[in-house]
Amino acid sequence: MKFRPFGRTGWQVSEIGFGAWAIGSEWGTVSEEDALGAILTSIDQGVNFIDTADVYGDGRSERLVSRVLKSRQGRVYVATKAGRRLNPHVPEGFNKENLTAFVERSLRNLDVETIDLLQLHCPPTEVYYMPEVFDILDGLVRAGTLRYYGVSVEKVEEAIEAIEYPNVQSVQIIFNIFRQRPAELFFELAKQRQVGILARVPLASGLLTGKMSRQTDFPAADHRNFNRTGQSFDVGETFSGVDFETGLAAVDELRPLVPPGASMAQFALKWILTFDAVSLAIPGAKNARQAADNASASDLAPLDEAAMAQARAIYNKYIRAQVHQRW
Repeated sequence: MKFRPFGRTGWQVSEIGFGAWAIGSEWGTVSEEDALGAILTSIDQGVNFIDTADVYGDGRSERLVSRVLKSRQGRVYVATKAGRRLNPHVPEGFNKENLTAFVERSLRNLDVETIDLLQLHCPPTEVYYMPEVFDILDGLVRAGTLRYYGVSVEKVEEAIEAIEYPNVQSVQIIFNIFRQRPAELFFELAKQRQVGILARVPLASGLLTGKMSRQTDFPAADHRNFNRTGQSFDVGETFSGVDFETGLAAVDELRPLVPPGASMAQFALKWILTFDAVSLAIPGAKNARQAADNASASDLAPLDEAAMAQARAIYNKYIRAQVHQRW
C-alpha cells in the first residue's frame, strides 16, 4: 500500500481507503460478518482511512467501524458526514443546534471523543455561500469534538466555492473514468490550497468492475434498482449518473486497457490514482474478497499515457454528453 499526504492535516493516508456506505444500507443486504470482514481485511491490507456517514444504515456503518477499530492497533483515520438527516434537507437546517446534535450522535456511534474529519454531506448548493455554517464548524473544532472538517459535494461549482473557506481541509467528490470533469480546473485549485481530495464512487456503483451485464439484477433495497433516475437522491450517486446501457458499452471498450493479471476494478482505481491531486480513492466493499481486490490496486504499475488517452477518448465518445456539464 502506498501513502499520500492528506491536505494540510499532516496525515499520511493510504491511497486506497474504505468507503463504508455499502455496509450500512442501500446496496442490498450485507451481513454483519461480511461487513466486519471487509473492514478488517482492508486494514490488514494497509488501508488506514475509512469514510462513513451518520445516515448509512441509520448509524449501523459508524457502529461497525467502531467495533473493528477497537480490535485493531495502529492509527486508522475515520471520516464521517453530517447533514443528510435533515428532513426537509434545506439550507436553514444547517444551524448550530442541528449540526451539534449530529456530531454528538456520531461521537456516540463511533465511541470517540473527537471525530477525525467531519464532512458536510452533500448540502444544498446555497450552504456553500453561507459563511455562518463554516463558523459553526470552526466552533466545533475549538470545542474539541472535531479535529478537522471538510465537505462532500455533488458539483464542481460547490467544490470550488468550498475551498474558499480557509479551514476546509478536504473535498469529497465523484471522480472516476465516467466522471472526469473535476480534473479540468478543480484539482489544480485544490493543490494550490493544499486541500485533500477523496474520490468517491470510484467504480461507478460497480459498473467499472466489469462484472455487470444487461441481465444483472439488483435487490429492491439497492439504490442501483430504486435510484436510477434520481427518485431518492441525486442520480449522480448511482452509476455516476450514466445510463446503465451506455455504461456497459463503454466498459466493453475499456476492457482491452486492463493490464494482464489485474481486474477492471483495479484498473479503474489506478486510473484515479494517476492524478496527483487525489489523496485517496474510497471504494466500497461488501465482503473481504472485494476489499482485498480494491486494496491491491495500489500495487499496480502506473498506467501509461496511451491507456490514459484511450480512457479519455472512450469517455468523450460515450459518457461526456450525459454528465460533463451536469455536475
